Amino acid sequence: MGGDGALSRLLVQRSCPRCQLAEADLVHADLRAVDLRGGQLQRANLGQARLDGARLNGADLSGTSLLGASLRGADLRGARLEGTDLRQADLSGALLDPGALARAHWQRASGLDIAQLTYADLHNAGVDAAGMGNFPAAERWFGEAIRRQPAAAISWVARGISRNELGQSQGAAADFGYAAGLYRSQGEELEAQALDQAAQQLRTPPGKAPGGNGLGSVMLGGALSALQLLAPLAAKALLPIGL
Repeated sequence: MGGDGALSRLLVQRSCPRCQLAEADLVHADLRAVDLRGGQLQRANLGQARLDGARLNGADLSGTSLLGASLRGADLRGARLEGTDLRQADLSGALLDPGALARAHWQRASGLDIAQLTYADLHNAGVDAAGMGNFPAAERWFGEAIRRQPAAAISWVARGISRNELGQSQGAAADFGYAAGLYRSQGEELEAQALDQAAQQLRTPPGKAPGGNGLGSVMLGGALSALQLLAPLAAKALLPIGL
């Protein structure tokens, strides 16, 4: 069923499995506990809608706006979330397939179960936060990525950068030093040496070396070879990784 008939059935009967509701305007709609299993909701506008307890199993939500929607306890298993806007949505208790949010937009969503996010999700959330200058959030997300995949050197570099931006020079030095060890174990000695030099600069007490004791000291303290290698690493660390 599609068109106005599907919309009427949904709003009156609260059940419309496999309905055709692409591009429907349901902003602020009260859709709590509705049955939309297998529904075609591509590019629909469900911004600020209340979908608590909704059955959205297998629904196609590609390009759908759920900006600020409440999805507490909603069942989204098997749903297609390609390009779905879940920013600021409440996902407390929502059921999701592992990795389901990999291609969705979920910045500032609340109630997310970290266990449902992949390593790439976690690292890229840190990249997004860093890009907005929110380094406290970036540091937390990169930390979660490290807990998920401790051997991912690029996440250690990214957290080190975030910690340096927060003035946590010793924490940044520790992260760069650990990343250096990971790179060295992979045979990437030049990258390891650059990170070791950056870590050493950060550990140097103020006044002991020209240029201060932050990451800027790598740039200004004469360690040009370290800068030339660390700058590309830093740029790579703050780019989204493949999903």
